[in-house]
Amino acid sequence: MTGLRRSLPAWVEILVLPAINIALAFLTVGVIVMIVGVDPLQALKLLVLGAVGSPESIGYTLYYATNFVFTGLAVAVAFHGGLFNIGGEGQAYLGGLGCGVAILALDQYLPIWLMVPIAIAAAALFGAAWAAVPAWLQAWRGSHIVITTIMFNFVASALMVYLLVNVLIAPGSMTPQSRGFGPSGQLPALAGSPLNLSIVLALACCVGVWLFLWRTPWGYALRAMGHNPEAALYAGTNLRSMTMVAMCLSGALAGFVGVNELMGVHHRLVLDFPAGYGFAGIAVALMGRNHPLGVALAALLFGALQQGGAELAFDVPAITREMVVVIQGLVILFSGALVNLPRPWLAAFRPRQAP
Repeated sequence: MTGLRRSLPAWVEILVLPAINIALAFLTVGVIVMIVGVDPLQALKLLVLGAVGSPESIGYTLYYATNFVFTGLAVAVAFHGGLFNIGGEGQAYLGGLGCGVAILALDQYLPIWLMVPIAIAAAALFGAAWAAVPAWLQAWRGSHIVITTIMFNFVASALMVYLLVNVLIAPGSMTPQSRGFGPSGQLPALAGSPLNLSIVLALACCVGVWLFLWRTPWGYALRAMGHNPEAALYAGTNLRSMTMVAMCLSGALAGFVGVNELMGVHHRLVLDFPAGYGFAGIAVALMGRNHPLGVALAALLFGALQQGGAELAFDVPAITREMVVVIQGLVILFSGALVNLPRPWLAAFRPRQAP
């Protein structure tokens, strides 16, 4: 298998292999859809139209994709450092808390051009701080990052419930949510949908992550740690410090989900706004091969599945919301666990080279 992996060109690895995995996933979905008595081509047409068939549906697709970009980049940065961050959900929660608290404290005093960067910085700071604790536990105490980040998801959820029920709840409200943000704490919507200016932040994060990982010495050290910690240590890399850097950057990126959801859509602090984006970011990073461009493309696919699947479930009663989750799960399965399934077929088309 190692020889087959090395025999594929980079463009096949990045473009052709994921495309075949997605095609196999949709072929399997087509068989399942036929079993439930629905025409697969008609279902595919409704899925595509639901995702990109109108300006409003495109706006929803890009809105979902924005969140997937943030969490996909968060997972990818940690992956490059050899760290498996499953705490994106909790880090998004705390990022939203930081964003919301900053707006609630200052929205009555600051204009929008000053309030927005402060709220974004607060989201990044709170998300990074929440990720820093599991990073410190692994770097200095040897705790496994997977276990601690999973546990911190539940802690973050419980913390948000306590704060919104007992501290930040709007006066006189029966719903656990804060008061509404002032005009300076709201991002303008685009295309008559939840899409807002957070998409610009998502694109900037893609460029920033690429520059950091491949154009800075810190990014080189982080990738070296992920490839071979012993060699990186021998080269002079401080593995503890680099673990902290990787996880704090990962947490800051996940925290930006709060900017998109709270400043762009809800305009107040609410419960459950991460809505599983932190876990879906793992699949986005895997499909995107942990590269910012690949993450952006995978996020678009998952955003289209999210929006198109909702429209498909609405138009075709035989296809339920659970069936849409199955479609997403099959895409994840073929792009993750079965990612190397088409590799021998692709390698067979290449002429053998003399040793």
